[in-house]
Amino acid sequence: MNPLAQQNPHRRFNPLKREWVLVSPNRTQRPWQGQTEAKAAEIALTYDPHCYLCPGNMRAGGVRTDKYTSTYVFQNDFAALKLDSPHFSSDEDKKGLLVAEGESGICRVICFSPRHDLTLAKMSVADIRVVVDLWAQQYQELSSRQDISYVQIFENRGAMMGASNPHPHGQLWASRSIPNEVVAELAGQREYHTNNRSVLLCEYQKLEESLAERVVVKNESFLAVVPFWAVWPFEVMILPKRHVTQLPAFTDAEKTDFASILQAVTSTYDEVFDTPFPYSMGLHPAPCDGVEHPEWQFHAHFYPPLLRSASIRKFMVGYELLGSPQRDITPESAAETLRQANSRVSKHILQ
Repeated sequence: MNPLAQQNPHRRFNPLKREWVLVSPNRTQRPWQGQTEAKAAEIALTYDPHCYLCPGNMRAGGVRTDKYTSTYVFQNDFAALKLDSPHFSSDEDKKGLLVAEGESGICRVICFSPRHDLTLAKMSVADIRVVVDLWAQQYQELSSRQDISYVQIFENRGAMMGASNPHPHGQLWASRSIPNEVVAELAGQREYHTNNRSVLLCEYQKLEESLAERVVVKNESFLAVVPFWAVWPFEVMILPKRHVTQLPAFTDAEKTDFASILQAVTSTYDEVFDTPFPYSMGLHPAPCDGVEHPEWQFHAHFYPPLLRSASIRKFMVGYELLGSPQRDITPESAAETLRQANSRVSKHILQ
């Protein structure tokens, strides 16, 4: 990385979304007198009788959760999308200014474990592999439907990221249309593929692995990297080492390696500030809209909000909302912090 960029304000281009991010490393020492967050508490109960996601308990919607013993999936009781939503399209006065259309889909909740006190960071690779298998099965089922164009699998961890329940779980939203973020990434990858006759994220993965300065951890099949264009302080992207567009296309070894790198990234996060690390994580497979997508590469995003400590977070306000995304610590600095945390985690495991 150009040494001038480590100390001076500069812009970095995100070819995936075709937008710029402002990096201001000179702001890292500014004093903080703003809002601070309470440090997240560790969950001690293996079973919570008041948790609606624990096996056998009644959910808020009046349905009883099964007494499951492994992973568990059910229709979201308060779904943002419904299959029976009416399809309509309207354009007030035909001016293209007040446009609306009906949207339908399926929302499901995926419990990673029956144990209330676990997280992906604390689960074994074998148990996370079961979650990966369930994700693949759910994607296979829903992507084959004619009325579904995208299957978004994600996890919000921690109250800071809007998780309404601490039980280890994620969600799946399958929609008739393709969501905005995916539309943007599709356009970026398609443009790169047209101009270069190669896959953007495949070329990016090879470049990052060769440079190594933003790599956090890797294994035989995957690379976890703080993106060159990262917006969130400790943002991480997981990339396969071969071209693959969808999770069900992973080999058996790749599914295990994917589980392993998920465990490595999440446990590394918890080590950074010695606290359960909040984040939003999502898988980005290719759209399932009936069109081939040779330009697409499967990847996963981690967007964690913590900035300086367990109690100081990054806010997306002011210039970020009105101008463009901005970050203080450089991606290279963030990657080094994460590598050091991963080294400590590895030593704990060896001990």
